[in-house]
Amino acid sequence: MNAIEIRNIAKKYKGFSLGPVSLTLPSGCILGLIGENGAGKTTTIKALLGMNRPDSGEISLLGQPLSADLRNEIGVVLDEVGLPENLHIRQIEKIMKYSFRNWQSDAFAEYIKKFNLPENKRFKTFSKGMKMKLGLAIALSHDAKLLVLDEPTAGLDPLVREELLDLLNDFTRDEGHAVLISSHIVSDLEKVCDYIAFLHKGQLMLCEEKDRLLEQYGFLQTTEENLNALEPDAIKGRRVTQYGAEAIVDRTRVPQTFDIRPVTIEELFVYMAKEG
Repeated sequence: MNAIEIRNIAKKYKGFSLGPVSLTLPSGCILGLIGENGAGKTTTIKALLGMNRPDSGEISLLGQPLSADLRNEIGVVLDEVGLPENLHIRQIEKIMKYSFRNWQSDAFAEYIKKFNLPENKRFKTFSKGMKMKLGLAIALSHDAKLLVLDEPTAGLDPLVREELLDLLNDFTRDEGHAVLISSHIVSDLEKVCDYIAFLHKGQLMLCEEKDRLLEQYGFLQTTEENLNALEPDAIKGRRVTQYGAEAIVDRTRVPQTFDIRPVTIEELFVYMAKEG
C-alpha cells in the first residue's frame, strides 16, 4: 500500500501557483521534500492534510481520502507548532489524551525526557527548537502510521537533529509506517530519505528514489567548449566561470571518457533549480 498518493494537485494564489504536482510515497519509506523558501513545500503539505483545498487533483493517505477518523493515524509537525501558550507539558498532554484515541502516555514521557524538555514551564517560554521537540513528541506518541513533518529540524542543534533522524529510521522499520519530511537542510534528508522530491517555484522538478538519483547523475568539471558539445538533455544544470565549466550531468548520456565524480543531493537540487 502507498502511504501517500498525490495526483495532479494544483493551487493558485495571487502571485503564486503550485503544480500540477504528482508524487507517491510507498509504506515503509521516507520521502524528503526539498525546495527553496516559497517553492510550495508548505502549500503541498497543507493540501495533503486538508488545511487548504486544491483547485484540482486528488489525494489519498494510507489508501483512503482524508477524514476525521484518519487523522488519528497521522502524526503532524508543522513549521509553527500551534499549542496553547499558557499551558505546561502535562496540561498539554491531557488535551492530547482526548484528541487521539491511541494516545500513549508512557511513550510521550520517554520523548519528553529524551528531548530534555521542562515540564514546569509554559509553552510560550519555549525556544523554537523546544517547541519543535514538543511537537515531535506529540506526533510520535499516538501510534501514527504516517508522519508529516514540515521543517522539523529547524532550530535544532546538530546532535538533536541526528537523534531525530535515527527516530525516523526506527519508525519506518515497521513496513506499515511512512514519513514525509520537508527541510531546507538537504544534508539531513540525504542521510535518511528513500525518495527525494524537488519543488522549485511551485513546480515539481522530479520525484525519484534517492539511490537512483545518485547513481544516474554526476558532477562534471570541464571546459565550456566540451560542455556545449554534449547533448542538451544530458545537462541538468551548469555554471560557467572564467576558470572553466561545471555541470550536473546524466551519466548515461555522457561519453565515458569524461571524469565524472559523485554528486550530492544538495548539488543536484541547486544546479537543477538554477537551470530551471
